[in-house]
Amino acid sequence: MGKQEVRIDKWIWAVRIFKTRTIASEACKKGRVMIGDVPVKPSRTVKPGDIVKVRKPPVTYSFRVLAVTENRLGAKLVPEYMENITPQSELDLLDVIRISGFVDRRKGLGRPTKREGRQLEEFTSHVYDDSTRGWDFDFDDDFLDDEDLDS
Repeated sequence: MGKQEVRIDKWIWAVRIFKTRTIASEACKKGRVMIGDVPVKPSRTVKPGDIVKVRKPPVTYSFRVLAVTENRLGAKLVPEYMENITPQSELDLLDVIRISGFVDRRKGLGRPTKREGRQLEEFTSHVYDDSTRGWDFDFDDDFLDDEDLDS
């Protein structure tokens, strides 16, 4: 750990936030990597103490840099180099998506699978349970005058 600063794209790849350095670099170029709420270029250096935010829709992860490295780490060594300080509210978003059973399906990619259909049915049955069905309204046309219908 002789170096005090390392390129951000190398660091987020080395601590296993992204699978490849190319993907890490692309994320920087697309404005998805921030230091201090400012989008950074891949060449920007990072040093211990910096807070790095990485947007992987729908969640924005936050990490505190504990140490820098240019070499990819084994998963067990990652906690020595960074601390995950992502707010719980962001992590809850992941749970909501996982529970809802919705898959990231862009428009035009076909029908849901049978499994996805069952999960969607289960999810919507919980949202619209029997307690909300008591809200049936009978709309009477009695309040309309014949004059209103003529115009």
